[in-house]
Amino acid sequence: MRQWIAGAVGAACMVVTGMAAAQELLVEKKVFELPSFTTQSGRTLKNVKVGWESYGTLNADKSNAVLICHFFSGNSHAAGKYAAADAAPGYWDAIIGPGKAIDTNTYFVLSSDTLVNLNTGDPKTTTTGPASINPDTGKPYALDFPVVTVRDFIEVQKALVESLGIRKLALVAGPSMGSLQTYEWAATYPEMVAKAMPVIGVAEADAMLIAWLDVWAAPILVDPNWNNGDYYGRTPPNAGLAKALTAVTLQANHAEWANGTFGRRPAKEGEEPGKALANRFQVQSILDSAGEARAKVSDANHFLYLIKANQLFAAGGTSLKDGLAKIKAPVLLITQPKDLVFTADAVARTAEGLKQAGGNLTQVFIQGTRGHLDGVISMKQAEGAIREFLEK
Repeated sequence: MRQWIAGAVGAACMVVTGMAAAQELLVEKKVFELPSFTTQSGRTLKNVKVGWESYGTLNADKSNAVLICHFFSGNSHAAGKYAAADAAPGYWDAIIGPGKAIDTNTYFVLSSDTLVNLNTGDPKTTTTGPASINPDTGKPYALDFPVVTVRDFIEVQKALVESLGIRKLALVAGPSMGSLQTYEWAATYPEMVAKAMPVIGVAEADAMLIAWLDVWAAPILVDPNWNNGDYYGRTPPNAGLAKALTAVTLQANHAEWANGTFGRRPAKEGEEPGKALANRFQVQSILDSAGEARAKVSDANHFLYLIKANQLFAAGGTSLKDGLAKIKAPVLLITQPKDLVFTADAVARTAEGLKQAGGNLTQVFIQGTRGHLDGVISMKQAEGAIREFLEK
């Protein structure tokens, strides 16, 4: 195992990279459709659709493809902008693009929305899940939708990849739930994955993670509007979903961020929290507002199905030891030691398992005050390590 600290590159390289990075990366959202798809549970779904996008150009022998897998609340928008006026680019724009660590002048990078994607109210997201219309009934599936797994996510991705004529991926990578998909790809289809870069994640959901995911889901289940998942055409359980998203946001951050950003300030000046039960701290108010805004474009059932998929996860569908033994690709494991979702001890178990299985492992630690979220917003720290990993 090697530990890297991102350093400066040579002056000439900086000039070339700066010129390339100045190019505007504009992308188009597309839709991939499967007439039928059989889940790991044995249920066949009709007309499965997921959104996808790409950056760069696929070369003649189709050997330069990179697959990026998104995190729990994300979608395919990993880099670039849909329009120059967009407020912000995709979540990993710091490392994907012309002249960047995953250089789109060299690589064809693609990313897709998962099944049961959370963002059903986002017009740039396409996904099949409980909120979709069941062609056989003309009504939303609701809880009649089958339980799906991380393996199901990557099987749809595999169909998309193969539809483009790609037989082997130069790299599979992703943060958080994207890292679970990365491990699943490397363990299930080792012949298709040349290199793997799981970020802020582990190769198996342990009991502690399973329990925490249950805590995330709990506010939805006690919202009376959830109605056992049967709320389409009625008032959705957005109060419960908002609280669930608040829990996700809090755990995806760290105490250093919370204390440094909010301290013990009241939500409103003059309304001290000790004066009335309804008076709140700023940290409560801000997190709740963020959860409420996100709930308006999300779906509660999709959230619950994502929870189940993450709880069920074990790379290769087996034990941690056996799953890691199936991985043949070199692995660049990037994590944040302060991560409160995939904790340092859980990451260490995965790293140790890879080494014991004889895997080719390079481990990188990024730093910051955001904990888990640093694996999304602070990835430029790992730029040098990513470049070197891809050049080997």
